[in-house]
Amino acid sequence: MFPESNIASEEAQPPTTVGFLIFPGFPMACLTSMIEPLRAANEIAGRQAFAWRIFSEDGARVEASAGVVFEPHGGLAAAEDIAWLFLLSSPVRSLNPEAGGKDRLRHLARHGTAIGAISGGVFPLARMGLLDGYRCSVHWCYHAAFIAEFPEIAAEDDVIVLDRNRLTASGAAAAFDLTLHFIEDRLGASIATEVACWFQHPLVRGQGVRQTIPTANRGSVGETLPRAVAAAIEIFEKNINNPIELTVMTDKIGLSMRQLERQFKLATGKSPSRYYRSLRMRAARQLVLYSRDSITQIAAAVGYDTATTLTRHYRDEFGIAPLEERREVNRFRVNGNRPLPSI
Repeated sequence: MFPESNIASEEAQPPTTVGFLIFPGFPMACLTSMIEPLRAANEIAGRQAFAWRIFSEDGARVEASAGVVFEPHGGLAAAEDIAWLFLLSSPVRSLNPEAGGKDRLRHLARHGTAIGAISGGVFPLARMGLLDGYRCSVHWCYHAAFIAEFPEIAAEDDVIVLDRNRLTASGAAAAFDLTLHFIEDRLGASIATEVACWFQHPLVRGQGVRQTIPTANRGSVGETLPRAVAAAIEIFEKNINNPIELTVMTDKIGLSMRQLERQFKLATGKSPSRYYRSLRMRAARQLVLYSRDSITQIAAAVGYDTATTLTRHYRDEFGIAPLEERREVNRFRVNGNRPLPSI
């Protein structure tokens, strides 16, 4: 999955340096989920196998989504001799196009640095064109907004996606998994396992593992659902913008409507039609929060003929109209320059 290492000659190797480019409102958990296992690996190995450096675009302090302020080691221009550089961001951020960040990242990539992103960091990476022609992992919470803005980029549900020198992970837990793979490649499986045990991390995931997505209004996740319900939800998720008739869907999974209704109620607390609507509303909300599309455009993107019907269903689902929620979020973003919290 990752470049091969020579574990036998480990002590002679210099530290592998991992860089993090942080933007205002970045999810702090994604940063600590990578730095902490690297620190633990160094302690267990008894030597500095890994180093890490934190950068902001201009070297200035950056406030995370939790309100904690980070002092970076320097600006992006100071990034040198980095094995991997990951962008950590909320989905609304971009690099200043006049500051040369895109050129700097391309320079690093040409000189051997693998460029990646965790969670919302895929958005600024894509906005700079650095995911053009690549596959990437997109957190399910941002998926609708991402594919609306970047329909030409292959956004995948896997927790980790490695495509040549682009490495993306869906969130903090996936970032921890990814770091354990780095540790295994550099120091071997026994140290990676010990690091996982230090943090009581029970399962190391890699490429090909899909994200876990919660079912609506329940604590269960897809793996715990009855087979027919899980199959129906998968069909629903693939038909957000072009709604499928329930009778067509029941034919696909081989159940009567009455049987499916009963199983859905038991598993999710909702009827299939209401569950389907909830999925479409969640997709609409991503577009309301993380895109600049009009409400009419958002309605069309989630399969509604009119913005009026979308607004009514949105209010039923979230207790607020989409335009009202967008105004509230925008006030939150600009009040005291606070970033919108991210995952």
